[in-house]
Amino acid sequence: MRAARYYDRNDIRIEDIAEPELKPGTVAIEVAWCGICGTDLHEYLEGPIFIPPAGHPHPISGEAAPVVIGHEFSGTIIGLADDVNDLQVGENVVVEPYIIGDDVDTGPGSDYQLSKDMNFIGLGGRGGGLAERIVVERRWVHPIGDIPLDQAALIEPLSVGHHAFVRSGATAGQTAIVGGAGPIGLLTAAVLKAEGLTVYISERSQARKTMATETGVADEVFDPRDGDVAEMVREWTGGRGADVGFECSSVPVVLDTLIDAVRPGGVVVNVSIWGHNPPVDMPQLVLKEIDLRGTIGYANDHPDTIALVQSGRLDLAPFITGRIALDELVSKGYDQLINNNEEHVKIIVNPHA
Repeated sequence: MRAARYYDRNDIRIEDIAEPELKPGTVAIEVAWCGICGTDLHEYLEGPIFIPPAGHPHPISGEAAPVVIGHEFSGTIIGLADDVNDLQVGENVVVEPYIIGDDVDTGPGSDYQLSKDMNFIGLGGRGGGLAERIVVERRWVHPIGDIPLDQAALIEPLSVGHHAFVRSGATAGQTAIVGGAGPIGLLTAAVLKAEGLTVYISERSQARKTMATETGVADEVFDPRDGDVAEMVREWTGGRGADVGFECSSVPVVLDTLIDAVRPGGVVVNVSIWGHNPPVDMPQLVLKEIDLRGTIGYANDHPDTIALVQSGRLDLAPFITGRIALDELVSKGYDQLINNNEEHVKIIVNPHA
């Protein structure tokens, strides 16, 4: 079968590889669509990061580059191990793409995303969504019902936004300010809006501001070039400030803006992955008793995220801004997202085309 494999920085190859084998406790899936993630771009430009370098296998998967990539994917079940009896061949699903130890509890309330040596399918080994087929452990497979398969490829990044919402402790009726309207910022805002919050977004890019407005994920979009965003948030909240902030840009000034924009006793959740150590406005953090929280991945968020989409409160279709074939992964996928990223939210790949 055909697959995209990561060898090293700036070295991704479309190759023919062996079919994955169905083993006890696993599910075989025909991949329909796979999204390109910002993490994939970081691996391509700056990696390997999550991907184990050649000669240094991951302690759980036992794999190292070259590995099949892609972790935001949907597909259809084509095979079940004899000991898997709660799914059906022909069922459409998404995969929660974790690689964690077999002894790690993944039940309700467990923080398995924080387990030792955690990594992701499509980065740390065990196949990936940029291949025609994949075999994964049953515990990571989630049925999606009638959600279209192209939209379902966005369930994984949407679950990142859902987990950030859960980490914030926010509730319906509160006000949120999201810093940055890139893919994760927009999808986080979509979750917040669907959960009943008033949502403001801070963003400079005209294309991204337009996307935030047209998709309806923001009640108001503030451009920092037009004035002090924190002051604008206070103006729109009767001088109080937002209840929660979500940092989705990895830009230091945005983090400081959110600390300024939330009310005393408010919460700021850092969603973005930082490639450097940013300065933090500690005096504001202390004097306002701001709660700054980190978030990584998701933990039992997929079922609730899927239910949110199935409810009709959240429409994923507008966030798909490109559909390409596997052979176009670099030329029309990575290159577009690197050089024309303001025009795109999510480019999805058909590994069979």
